[in-house]
Amino acid sequence: MTRNSLSAAVGSISLALTASLPLRAELKPEDLYAAVAPSIVTLQVENTAGRHFVGSAFLAVGDQLAVTAWHVIHDARRVEACFADNRRVKVIGVVDRNEPLDLALIKLEAGGRPRIGLGSAIPRIGSRVYVVGSPRGYDFSISEGLVSQIRTLEGVRYYQLSCPISPGDSGSPVLNNRGEAVGVVSWRKADAENLGFAIPSDAIALMNTRLPAIPWAKTAPPPTPGVTPPDPSSHVRAKVPAAATHSTTNEFSDFLQFLSGRAGERLTVIVQQPPARDCRFSFTVPTLPPK
Repeated sequence: MTRNSLSAAVGSISLALTASLPLRAELKPEDLYAAVAPSIVTLQVENTAGRHFVGSAFLAVGDQLAVTAWHVIHDARRVEACFADNRRVKVIGVVDRNEPLDLALIKLEAGGRPRIGLGSAIPRIGSRVYVVGSPRGYDFSISEGLVSQIRTLEGVRYYQLSCPISPGDSGSPVLNNRGEAVGVVSWRKADAENLGFAIPSDAIALMNTRLPAIPWAKTAPPPTPGVTPPDPSSHVRAKVPAAATHSTTNEFSDFLQFLSGRAGERLTVIVQQPPARDCRFSFTVPTLPPK
């Protein structure tokens, strides 16, 4: 065997061995956090009504491009991204969006940052996952849990998670133990413990990264005089400062009190009817008559 043929054979063996090895080794939580934190941003959102919210996003599919949940920025007129090293950059606008899947690609003013890899395998039920986001505005917080189930709700496939999810976590990556994004945090179920839902990351591949960024002025719905723009309260976007919460009781009068002052806002009510599955109703709050 000649030297060239020997080198070719060794190279073939090396490539075969490399291909058979896992792409990434399993990481301890502290190492996983250190690896992904530079690729995650907290989004400071100002909407068309002048209200301020917090959401999350992460770099994954291209330079200057971040993945987030569409409901975080659907009515934005200005968005700023803050990295874990406290660097702030302007978010130029929306590159692509998928409203039914609650996904959006946004373009940042600056690039050159590391990206989070996308997991290609469907996580097994019971596998451990992590979320790094901004619960209630406490940015760059990590939580852990399990993939509780894989469900299809209203025609959309979700990963059901036991990770604690709070307002501000919308758009956060759901990470496997190799630091790969397997999902994007979308919403949580009200009045339930650790019951959140994420869109699988394979849906990100459906987004078009080559589209030009559309400035916020052209994507945000124009304000209607005398009507407060809807706030997607069925999801997990957080007001800044942290949004006030209302403790649900069994008294219908308390529910009416909760609705007062929210005319024009869009809410989702979840009706629990065991053993049947829960029903969700979305509506715009009308102007309630005075008591």
